[in-house]
Amino acid sequence: MLKYLPTTSRLFSRCVTSVTRTFHLQKHRFLSRMEDSVVVRCVAGEPKLTISFVLDGSHRHMLRDQTEELGKVLLRIANNAARGGGQGGRAKKSKKSKAPQAAAEPVVVKLLYNGEPVSEDAENSEAWQDGMTLHIGEMRYEVQRNGPNFTRAQLPGCLLAGFPVCPRLEVEFGRLEDCELTWYKHEATISPEGDASTKEAEWVPAGNGRVFVPSNLDIGSRLKVVATPRDGARSGPPKELVSVAAVEAGPGWCTCDNRHAYTGREAGPEGLRVLSYNILADVYAQTEMSRTVLYPYCPPYALQMDYRFNLLLKELAGYRADLLCLQEVDTGVFSDSLAPALDAYGLEGTFRVKERQHEGLATFYRRSRLRLLSRHDVMISEALASDPLHSDMLERLSTNPVLKDKVLHLSTTLQVSVFEKLNEPSNKLCVGNTHLYWHPKGGNVRLVQMGVALQHLSHVIQQEAPGAAFIFCGDFNSTPDSGVCQLIQGGLVPDSHPDWVSSGPEEALPMELRSPLPPLLSACGDPAYTNYVGGFHGVLDYVFLQPDSLEVDQVIPMPTHEEVTSHQALPSVAHPSDHIALVCDLRFRP
Repeated sequence: MLKYLPTTSRLFSRCVTSVTRTFHLQKHRFLSRMEDSVVVRCVAGEPKLTISFVLDGSHRHMLRDQTEELGKVLLRIANNAARGGGQGGRAKKSKKSKAPQAAAEPVVVKLLYNGEPVSEDAENSEAWQDGMTLHIGEMRYEVQRNGPNFTRAQLPGCLLAGFPVCPRLEVEFGRLEDCELTWYKHEATISPEGDASTKEAEWVPAGNGRVFVPSNLDIGSRLKVVATPRDGARSGPPKELVSVAAVEAGPGWCTCDNRHAYTGREAGPEGLRVLSYNILADVYAQTEMSRTVLYPYCPPYALQMDYRFNLLLKELAGYRADLLCLQEVDTGVFSDSLAPALDAYGLEGTFRVKERQHEGLATFYRRSRLRLLSRHDVMISEALASDPLHSDMLERLSTNPVLKDKVLHLSTTLQVSVFEKLNEPSNKLCVGNTHLYWHPKGGNVRLVQMGVALQHLSHVIQQEAPGAAFIFCGDFNSTPDSGVCQLIQGGLVPDSHPDWVSSGPEEALPMELRSPLPPLLSACGDPAYTNYVGGFHGVLDYVFLQPDSLEVDQVIPMPTHEEVTSHQALPSVAHPSDHIALVCDLRFRP
């Protein structure tokens, strides 16, 4: 068999070379097509439009007023063509003779539609349309107005074997789901000079699609993706992205791996898979206190967001959830990483930042299952201070100025979304997502926040979605015996509850607090903990549901204690957060 190996190698090399040549041929054809096109970008509401084309081998880029008459633009193009020589333009002086050559005929420039000239009195915004032809002398250019184009294209900086890679793409005048992506991997070789070779023939085709998962065989290889923006049949200029770093070895086993065995498929057509997860904001993970006090057991590289995002994306994608309520989402992480990556998995996201901070709440939903009808997000302190709906709570809070001042200076937010199921439009769903005040002795503050949140949620349901089912997710920073959980699940917190005096007599505010909503049920039961760090473990996170309209089909088992503590505590090289995701399958009651 050994004598056939060189032949096999040659065949493989020819295959790689053929694929590479095919790409470059397609790219050449596209660029050739661009040379015969005039590309116009014209956006309503912007004062200018751009007109780009190639003339005499030179790229021309014109910025003109949208309201300008077409005739002025055509005259400018004619003058430019004449100055450039060729196509009948005025000749330049000879280098050997100071006398100019004979003047050429003026260049005729016209914009035609179906063979007829477009009125030169027409405004630019109306004149330049698809299907028209720009004539510059003997040259013909097809007008492409607002063709698909990437405004952003970037590969992640950290690539791990076994973890999904999604480019950060933003497309104008196109649809991300229509875009075409082809992946290549490159095994660097050492040249005789000792430099890493990057010859095109060494790029090996690796796959297609918006997500690529490198294997252990790809460790040490760099990745390249060729992305073509598209909008249906229309296409734009391709972007070629090459990874800065090579693929590295991943951690191997992760705490989510065994959980994914229960989520190999999406929930059935009648079901709805729901997730709640505090993902640990990068602004908190990168503090000196986090590295030396909160998570000293976690290697510094495993606290970096570039590393943690690999674990997070693999975990979230593997749950195949229809509704994801996330807390501690960095503003940049949402816009630069989470939203584009989860979009590749069919998930749309909304974000509400905390005022005066750089992190907030994100709610993602599966486009094929849910339609977002409306949003009703609030900052709890602002709602308390300004919305008459909470005047009774504000009046009672005013009897303790110290506590009132603390509550009104907090930026705690509540994200509220109303959905309908696409296959059952009569089934409306109101979803709350929040992250309450964090201090261990802040039970009184959290009770006030929850009182405001429940009042706001009740109002939204009554006014915007009467009869809608209700799900309330989040990091409530409250254990099961807390006043917050008693209010949500029992409907009433007496004035004798110890949480009212949790921060000392100066901030005590005993009161009887009733929920405007019927008692809710904890969908994921009573896990041992949802947060596990070196100095604390306990339940802080919940998925609450309205039991008369929703029922639980399945609760995805939590990781075992051995899995959670395999690296002492959380976060770790195998888990991206100090919290554990809650995941369950729900269904609407008949």
